[in-house]
Amino acid sequence: MAKDYYKILGLEKGASDDEIRRAFRRLAQEHHPDKGGDQAKFKEINEAYQVLSDKTKRAQYDQFGQTFEGMGGGAGGPFGGTGGFGGFGDFDFGNINDIFGEMFGMGGGRRRTETRGRDIEMDMTLDFKEAAFGAEKVIELYKNDVCSRCGGKGAEPGSEMVSCSRCDGRGQIRQVQRTILGNFETVSVCDACNGKGRVPKHKCSACNGAGIHRVAKKVKVEVPAGIADGETLKMQGEGEAVSGGRTGDLYINIFVRPDRRWEREENNILSQVEIGFRDAALGSEVEVETIHGPVILKIPAGTQSGEVFRLRGKGIKSRRGTGDHLVTVIVKVPQKLTKKQKQLLENWDE
Repeated sequence: MAKDYYKILGLEKGASDDEIRRAFRRLAQEHHPDKGGDQAKFKEINEAYQVLSDKTKRAQYDQFGQTFEGMGGGAGGPFGGTGGFGGFGDFDFGNINDIFGEMFGMGGGRRRTETRGRDIEMDMTLDFKEAAFGAEKVIELYKNDVCSRCGGKGAEPGSEMVSCSRCDGRGQIRQVQRTILGNFETVSVCDACNGKGRVPKHKCSACNGAGIHRVAKKVKVEVPAGIADGETLKMQGEGEAVSGGRTGDLYINIFVRPDRRWEREENNILSQVEIGFRDAALGSEVEVETIHGPVILKIPAGTQSGEVFRLRGKGIKSRRGTGDHLVTVIVKVPQKLTKKQKQLLENWDE
């Protein structure tokens, strides 16, 4: 049976793109193998996200219960099982007319959309302070990129472009198919020129005319100050390149290592400091370690355990504003007392 990708991500069928992305980030963080999660579950979550985050694949999945990439001839295909010709209730005849229009040139089909390279998704782990103040990171990707020699044209520098001999410069190949219903004319994109109608007279020696090649590329990532655990950075145009189309995007899922000194609440930093019974009663000064460096905090006389003091502006500064550092004072009661200390406490009321 086909997998229920919505159920895997804990969503309803009509979930928005933002809901899908948030659900994926939450579950990926929970089940990530690097954090002790289940690798099989993580792969299943990623598989569901790859389908539901892609508009074309999601439309195919919603209609047929699977994508065309995984389509077979069995009952799970688009013409069998739920949603096929055997169950007209939820079938969208407008969509099937479009499909036949594209297959047989019968009109009513959708226009061919722009080719786009695949998106790349990866994880990045930051220290607490790197997330607070931002950081500049360099990552290395092994991906399809525009050929540096020909600039994606596929032609050797200085070589001219000529009309494609396979499609006579039309960019499309027309064929007539004879069926029991009559003759149908099919139109397909020319595989020699990728629909451009022109090809290089002399192919680029670096990419053999493809316009793209697989390379290791270093990418500089500017991590903004105040980024939080579970957020995703989008770098437009840093995904996979494709010949004659638009380059995909790079998505970086952020994971922040915890720090035993601090906790984070939006842009505020939380910490604790312990003081003795005498300092709480008479008042004192203590040194508090903030992300900006040590700060002296004045403890007034009569401070109770659990009181919170605010160090203004000592939190995280981001595009959403500037936070504070909130210090919770814990009064430490001595567990062992000398005879004199006990006597003094017993005579406290006097």
